[in-house]
Amino acid sequence: MSSSPYVQLNNLAKHFGKVKALDGLSLDIAEGELVALLGPSGCGKTTALRALAGLQELDRGLMIVDGKDVTFQSANKRGMGMVFQAYSLFPHMTARDNVEYGLKLKAHRTSGDKRKARSNELLELVGLSTHANHYPHQLSGGQQQRIALARALAISPKVLLLDEPLSALDAKVRTQLREEIRRIQLELGTTTLFVTHDQEEALSIADRVGVMRNGQLEQIAAPDELYDRPGTAFVAEFVGLTNPISGVVSKGAIELLDSTVKTLRGSITTGQGIALVRPENIEVVASKSSNATVFSASFLGASCRLSITLNDGTRVTAQLPSSDAVGLGAGAPVKVSLLDRPVFVKPLI
Repeated sequence: MSSSPYVQLNNLAKHFGKVKALDGLSLDIAEGELVALLGPSGCGKTTALRALAGLQELDRGLMIVDGKDVTFQSANKRGMGMVFQAYSLFPHMTARDNVEYGLKLKAHRTSGDKRKARSNELLELVGLSTHANHYPHQLSGGQQQRIALARALAISPKVLLLDEPLSALDAKVRTQLREEIRRIQLELGTTTLFVTHDQEEALSIADRVGVMRNGQLEQIAAPDELYDRPGTAFVAEFVGLTNPISGVVSKGAIELLDSTVKTLRGSITTGQGIALVRPENIEVVASKSSNATVFSASFLGASCRLSITLNDGTRVTAQLPSSDAVGLGAGAPVKVSLLDRPVFVKPLI
């Protein structure tokens, strides 16, 4: 990947009446990188994607792709490939014809032999070479989305744009297809912007994940950094599960659950605060000198999730390997402490 940005979104703004869909969004994407935008409904992630595609006019801002200003360029001249949530295949065309469609348009017009060779290549890439002559109604939802992906890739897009492409699929197919999308993206080296509301999807597929809120980026980082070192309380609470536990902060650390752990950058620096503790960072052992009691236990296969009531009445959730949870059923007295991992601490109010 190039060190200089391949895609630059600078200070994008779009208002719909009083609603600020984008409010000064800036984002750089390196060549060959896959960036996922994650956030709640109405945060602006899809508006940003549509703006880059040329499907949404902006109130202000600058968009540069491969060194060229595309801010006012029409959508059909930007060289973007887009995959929508609803597949949007042409029902009267076969899978092959759908894949070849973009290569028949003026901007990407290609000879018949080259179109067929390109469609063969992409149908093979998405694992549907035997379905070339099937119509959309003869394909499953997952297969239709693979064809939509192949169609978007056929024109060798400068940027591949994915607008919640897996949300209409069932859980198993969604998992399989996101892995396929990542495999294909890495194989082709296509610069990609992926919009999703699914945290697991974003964290598993992206080189970097940007968490959006109110039309702005709260934080953008590699998935492990975003999860382990959230920069704001919103990111800590939005990405993954957290337990809000009160404690006292002093000298870059907080005391809680008979433990002292360091605080993350952005946390309050002194006084009473609320630590946002990940379930897997809570250590639980059976003990007669307990400070908590197991309320319930949920077996999740390789892991077990425990709902625990602390002696002061606070309810917390801990997650640990199932092998470490043997005997920790409802009513078991336990000793709860924290693993030595930094936590984000927000103010009480």
